[in-house]
Amino acid sequence: MTYFPGISDDEFIRGDIPMTKQEVRILVLAKAKIRTTDVVLDIGAGTGSLSIEAALQAPQGKVYAIEKHTEGIELIRTNAAKFGAFNIEAISGSAPQALQGLPACDVIFIGGSGGHLADILHQSDQLLKAQGRMVITAITIETLYDALHIMQANFNYDVEAFGAQISRIKHLKTSNMLQALNPIYIITCTKKNA
Repeated sequence: MTYFPGISDDEFIRGDIPMTKQEVRILVLAKAKIRTTDVVLDIGAGTGSLSIEAALQAPQGKVYAIEKHTEGIELIRTNAAKFGAFNIEAISGSAPQALQGLPACDVIFIGGSGGHLADILHQSDQLLKAQGRMVITAITIETLYDALHIMQANFNYDVEAFGAQISRIKHLKTSNMLQALNPIYIITCTKKNA
């Protein structure tokens, strides 16, 4: 199977677990700059859509997908098998506890914090290699503020952020309507050399 970034949302097997939408995945993956041998950590992996695309971009690497919901773990495994992303390890648990014992990472995605963002960022900092990229997605202003406040205070990182409001065209009989997705903020933190 040939892989192109931005797998259609319809291709993923879904349940009641949140999924990072196609257009957002494209933006996040572009900021992550994943190489073929990278070790990637996806915190709050949901259905595994981002983990799977990361695994396909790093076929000689490894992706650790952390998810606290049992249904999400099963969806990650099912979707990974569907797309032939056999370099994914789905880990059931909540961050930051589930991060214990993981190897050093080149890329870390943070898509869910369960109210533990500061602890997760601290643990992620310990795991991230020099020149590694941490990409945080935030749907609330509070998460955006906390992530920026914590990461900009850490002088070991170059931090950039932007907001995206994506609308899809929905065809209605003889007309087309813009259907908005939820706004999202993407914070990219690149770790400086030690």
